[in-house]
Amino acid sequence: MTALLTKLQETFKSLGGEVTKAESWGKRRLAYEIRKQREGTYAVIEGKAEPTMMKEYERQLTLNEQVLRHFTTRVPVRKRIRSAPKPQTPAVEEVS
Repeated sequence: MTALLTKLQETFKSLGGEVTKAESWGKRRLAYEIRKQREGTYAVIEGKAEPTMMKEYERQLTLNEQVLRHFTTRVPVRKRIRSAPKPQTPAVEEVS
C-alpha cells in the first residue's frame, strides 16, 4: 500500500499539484463488496491543484486497477474577514 500511495502522490505532483498531507488509514472492512473484495486499504491525500488538473488526476485514478473507489472534494480556503468599524452613533439626549 505504501508503494501505491507514493505512486499516487508522485502522479499528483507530476500533473502540477502540491501534496500537503498524505495518510494511510489502514485496512478496513468495506460497506459492501466491490469487485469481489470485502476489505480495502483507505488513504487520504490532501493537496492544492487547479480544477483542470484534478479532472485528469481523477481520470488516472479511475484507470488504476489497484484503486477500487475514489472520492474528491473541494475544501474552500477560509479568508480572514476584517470586521468593519462600527459607525459612531451620536449621543442622544432626552429632552423633557
